[in-house]
Amino acid sequence: MLWALLLIPVGYLLGTFPSARLVARRHGYDIHKEGSGNPGASNIFRLLGWKWGLLVLALDVGKGALAAGIGAVVDPGFDGHRGAFILGLAAVLGHVFPLTRRLKGGRGVATAAGALAVPFPLVMAIVAVIWVVIARGLHKASVASVVCAVLFTMIVVVRGASWLDMSVVSVIAGIVIIRHLKSLLRVVRGQELGFRPGGDAAGPVDDSSGSGKAA
Repeated sequence: MLWALLLIPVGYLLGTFPSARLVARRHGYDIHKEGSGNPGASNIFRLLGWKWGLLVLALDVGKGALAAGIGAVVDPGFDGHRGAFILGLAAVLGHVFPLTRRLKGGRGVATAAGALAVPFPLVMAIVAVIWVVIARGLHKASVASVVCAVLFTMIVVVRGASWLDMSVVSVIAGIVIIRHLKSLLRVVRGQELGFRPGGDAAGPVDDSSGSGKAA
């Protein structure tokens, strides 16, 4: 466990890697001022299309999985989950609250998916399919993310998870849900941007209305 604790800064720094920001900048966008204003794969998908969106998704999932993978290797305690949880959670926090960008990070969905895929690959595969179905069906990535965060937690609990599994999964799911509360409110009001390339997400974020940023 000592090595996992010592490597927490490494996991956190992996999480701060600004995938969406770098891709957006390459195309002349400021990801914080365009589309929904969220530095994540869904906003890149809206602005630049599915190819670049998938690239950012892969990078964000990858940094979560890499951090959790390192943790699983250096600390295989609790059936190999303890180290993965420690560094995986650090990566999620790095993505959501990056010190390198004044704590203005993304919603943490993709990074959390990568981190949790290491200890729970089958569950994550199932939930990922459900996420795609909901996101494509409703065109609301925020709704899909919250539903899948709850569903993932429920599946882990039903499978007979340990107290460590339930605690960490609940914390990560809680972070994802809290980061989407404003988006859910906009869904209820009919103000949430659709999960589709171009269209209504191509313009700059307008904070003057008080609606904030979408997920």
